Amino acid sequence: MRTVDVARRSGYSVQQIRNLERDRVLPTALRTAAGYRRYGEIHLRSALAYRALAAGVGPVEAKRIVCAVHDRPISEVLALLDAAHARLDRERADLALAERAAEAISAEPIEDVRASDSMSVSELAAALGVRPSTLRHWDAEGLVVPDRIAAQGIRRYSPVQVRDARIVHQLRGAGYRIDTLRTLMPDLPRGNRSEDLTAALAARDASITARSRALLDAAAALGAVIALEANR
Repeated sequence: MRTVDVARRSGYSVQQIRNLERDRVLPTALRTAAGYRRYGEIHLRSALAYRALAAGVGPVEAKRIVCAVHDRPISEVLALLDAAHARLDRERADLALAERAAEAISAEPIEDVRASDSMSVSELAAALGVRPSTLRHWDAEGLVVPDRIAAQGIRRYSPVQVRDARIVHQLRGAGYRIDTLRTLMPDLPRGNRSEDLTAALAARDASITARSRALLDAAAALGAVIALEANR
């Protein structure tokens, strides 16, 4: 096959195919007497495997895995795939925990609030198991903004703000980005699961499902590459 043939059949541009060969995702192509690249089935299968893997684990890890097929023992390739599946499994478990935690925490009644119930930065950081700098970062990003004692400017977290910090902690642990949480948090102090929050949780679940499916497709494509590599 010519470069353009592999590009058309794999869904990449001609330059992308050349780049994949340069990065060793594709084995080095044979050259004609005139210097033109000639590709075989293993090159097409490698490009397809990389495409499926990139959708599941991202381009950097996808390159690492497909390159390993060409120059590493099969046990190492399988170990990389196992690790990718394990990461998705952890993400799915963390998402389930975050969903339950956000719902339970946001529904907690906050009554009979007293000044003594508030917490300092160091106290809340210790309770959550995070660094004080993390809470200051959340404050700067508008996720959990504590009260301040006017005279000293000291941060104090009310029970409502402590609850919000617990929610942010859970959702950050499940992989939610700061910009996403900045959109979600304003609705939570009212104790409601907003439509935005529900949609974000569903989107996260859909993303994990899509990447799991991509890994399933990639496994079949990698199997073909491994078989071709064994016969080279």
